Amino acid sequence: MKSIVNKNNYSVQPKLPANHLEPLEAIKGKPDREIWMAFDKGDELAFNFIYRTYVKRMFHYGSQITKDGELIKDCVQNIFIYLRRRRGSLGEILCIKAYLFKILTREIVKNLKVEKLSEARYDDINEQFFPISICPESILIQRESELANKEMVREALQKLTARQRQAILLLYEEGMSYKEVAETMEFTDVKSARKIVYRAMATLKEIFVDQK
Repeated sequence: MKSIVNKNNYSVQPKLPANHLEPLEAIKGKPDREIWMAFDKGDELAFNFIYRTYVKRMFHYGSQITKDGELIKDCVQNIFIYLRRRRGSLGEILCIKAYLFKILTREIVKNLKVEKLSEARYDDINEQFFPISICPESILIQRESELANKEMVREALQKLTARQRQAILLLYEEGMSYKEVAETMEFTDVKSARKIVYRAMATLKEIFVDQK
């Protein structure tokens, strides 16, 4: 997808009637594939549901890539405008969040003038991308609480590569499956997602042991 940021684009935020919550709740329990197919066929309610469900999550995720809030807003809004215009030709999507996060990553990185999206390139910009701010309730911190305190976990995360931090963020903070992590990070298989998380966790544990 070519860079689509255009600050002159119209607002994409849906305008719904006061009784919109009931039909949106009905969509909520449906599989992503079904919701996406409905949207691709022109169902405005499905589009509204996707927008309202993911717009804030996308902004939060984007803030892990850059602190430029205006750029994030532009990228998120223009992604939805792009998708709306492309309805009828988008194809099948099994996990909406993974797909949206993937194209948001591409869009933000393009606009930050980083030319390559390879793992090596992400590693080169270790401190610029995916700083990750872990909340006290994080599943990761709960899991590692026996090995280190919360501050140690935060500090240790910054010693990982940016690509490793991205995987940790998606798995633990966003609650994605390994399959969804692989799709978001554009790995060719799930094994690669498991491998990068395994290496990241092994590195964290080594750091915790050294700090004791």
